[in-house]
Amino acid sequence: MHKPDEIASKLMGVPYEKLDERAKNVARHVAGRKHIARNLAKAFVDTQASRGQRAADAVARFGGSWTFVGLFGATLLVWVVLNAVLLASRGSTFDPYPYILLNLLLSMLAAIQAPIILMSQNRQSEKDRLSAEHDYEVNLKAELEIMLLHEKLDLLREKQWGELLRLQNEQLGLLSALHAKQQPPAAPGQAAAA
Repeated sequence: MHKPDEIASKLMGVPYEKLDERAKNVARHVAGRKHIARNLAKAFVDTQASRGQRAADAVARFGGSWTFVGLFGATLLVWVVLNAVLLASRGSTFDPYPYILLNLLLSMLAAIQAPIILMSQNRQSEKDRLSAEHDYEVNLKAELEIMLLHEKLDLLREKQWGELLRLQNEQLGLLSALHAKQQPPAAPGQAAAA
């Protein structure tokens, strides 16, 4: 089989024209005996990300790190301790207890950070989608190649069985001829007794 039409109809059970574009691509690769695997990470890096996309990735990377959690916790602790020290020494603070200014700052940070992280997640989703499509193509090609190997093995086995049967028949003929030569001719008296 060297044509994508034959690959599609015999192995996939569908005419080539009815296959989707990815399956057609796989059929062409199988027919042409070409590899289909490629480095998607390199391909995705080669497409230049905009400055905003790179910034969104950096913000998401930092916002999802233990460094950010540690700095964020330290900032909150410093804020509370500083207000407690000012209250004890001066009797007033710049942000009194329920820390309304801190709450406003945290809300603004969350409002800015959330869409930026979503933009980065959208880019990651696109990478994952491309990776899943590539995995599908590689898996389908591997499955088709395995089916072709099974077909070849079956043909080889049938050929070997035919050859073995031919050899066995030849050996049986030789054994029969050898057996006929080794038997002594029957004596005239033995033939009548039998």
